[in-house]
Amino acid sequence: MRILLWHVHGSWTDAFVHGSHEYLLPALPEGGPWGLGRAGREWPDSVRDVHPDRLRNEGVDVVVLQRPEELEEATRYLGRRLGHDVPAVFVEHNTPKGDVPNTVHPLAGQADIPIVHVTHFNELMWDNGDAPTTVVEHGIRDPGYLYTGELERLAFVTNEPVRRWRVTGTDLLPGFTVAAPVDVFGMLGDGVADALGLSSARITSVGDLGRDALHREMARRRAYIHPVRWTSLGLSLLEAMHLGMPIVALAATEAVRAVPPEAGIISTSLMELYDAAHRLIADPVEARRMGEAARAAALDRYGLDRFLTDWDRVLTGVLTSPQLDMPATPAAAMKGGRS
Repeated sequence: MRILLWHVHGSWTDAFVHGSHEYLLPALPEGGPWGLGRAGREWPDSVRDVHPDRLRNEGVDVVVLQRPEELEEATRYLGRRLGHDVPAVFVEHNTPKGDVPNTVHPLAGQADIPIVHVTHFNELMWDNGDAPTTVVEHGIRDPGYLYTGELERLAFVTNEPVRRWRVTGTDLLPGFTVAAPVDVFGMLGDGVADALGLSSARITSVGDLGRDALHREMARRRAYIHPVRWTSLGLSLLEAMHLGMPIVALAATEAVRAVPPEAGIISTSLMELYDAAHRLIADPVEARRMGEAARAAALDRYGLDRFLTDWDRVLTGVLTSPQLDMPATPAAAMKGGRS
């Protein structure tokens, strides 16, 4: 099938476009959030950049939305009503903001456009209204078992750690630096040491590396820390598990489902997490054992084949059934809807 989607979340898109379909990415000369296109990614030839003005003639079979504003944009460019003239689904990547128990999803009133949540936590926490819902858990391309753990340092991948601060758990990093220096990978991490009042010897902003370089450098660190308070589920956590890294994670949102006990230490107690970091730094044998368990768990639950198979089922369902033939989930059943 021919699928229209905007290039919004690079890591998620990287997995999604490795399916068996044709993927049309709106592309503008200036790029930007509405015309990023492939952005130089080494993706299959089935992924094509298309100027938005040409979309009407491309024979789009289904639209995969990821931002509420895309509903209007896609309707305008295609000249067809989404959910009526052309099937569409909305991928919810994010946890709700604001008054979380009562936050209504922007597509809650769109009963003809199902919401596909990337985690069970997301589906639980959003008020989805009458919209059909399902969950397709993340999947990533396996980078391979690269773990060496040779550096007695801790790795953390996040974007904008200074601006996002408590959301990303940046304020919790000083406790980890007592166990070992922390290397922060990702965009706009400069200034994190100054913001925390620490020396660059204790916390270092490595920067935004390419996929392969990032994986190699992550895997050299002894353990991966995930102190994030509020997130859907950071794909970097799953990448660390695929690499074979042991995990030290805050027991918040979907992390408690993603990381089994044998793969790392998950807790809401900061002292337990800091002690775990100490232990893994001091015991490379235990670190490697936990990392191997983390990789096995990630391959079992978050493999690319399972992800693409689940998405094929969802997309085929919206193409062939007016009842949106998707698997029922407990959250949907409780609200009396079908998903």
